[in-house]
Amino acid sequence: MTEKLTDIANLHKEYTRSGLRRSDLTTEPMDLFEKWLKQARTAEIPDATAMNVSTVDKNGQPYQRLVLLKYFDQNEMVFFTNLNSRKATHLQNNPRISLHFSWNSLERQILVLGQVKPLSFFKVMKYFHSRPRESQIGAWVSQQSSRIPTRNVLENKFLELKQKFKNGYIPLPSFWGGYRVKVEAMEFWQGRAYRLHDRFLYQRTIDSWQLDRLAP
Repeated sequence: MTEKLTDIANLHKEYTRSGLRRSDLTTEPMDLFEKWLKQARTAEIPDATAMNVSTVDKNGQPYQRLVLLKYFDQNEMVFFTNLNSRKATHLQNNPRISLHFSWNSLERQILVLGQVKPLSFFKVMKYFHSRPRESQIGAWVSQQSSRIPTRNVLENKFLELKQKFKNGYIPLPSFWGGYRVKVEAMEFWQGRAYRLHDRFLYQRTIDSWQLDRLAP
């Protein structure tokens, strides 16, 4: 065990792709986010919109999971989920949330801090019916985060509902919805050589953003 830990400790990589200077920054953090996201997609990073969503339970225990970003504007980011899921239960008690984007091949990370509010029924319904039919059925099948005895339970339920909805409209489940994250802070991280990384933090003020460079 000691030898394996030593092997990991000796792993090392220099970050040399590029830097992040104040002159590269935008007035609005979402404009820089959009630019970096486009570059991540151009670089064909798999699931470039995947973000690590962190929530905290009633005992203060943090949890993380990957969720796909589905929409963003100058103030908010949006994702969808089962409203009975672990993350949704946490957010009912504590609406504060952390999102993290990691684009390793570009040596970049973005941290987002904010608070969530539920999306309206109409926005949820519009997005739900834009999804592939199989995904709509999948939303009905999975009682997310609940315990199940075997995978066959899911697969059999999927086949049952696929037959039920074979020729008709798939209604929106009452337990499926989405959240909009009101962004309060965003940190942009660009890897640099010798671990002297570039970090810039945007923090929302009353009518603008405070921008600071952080030590790596």
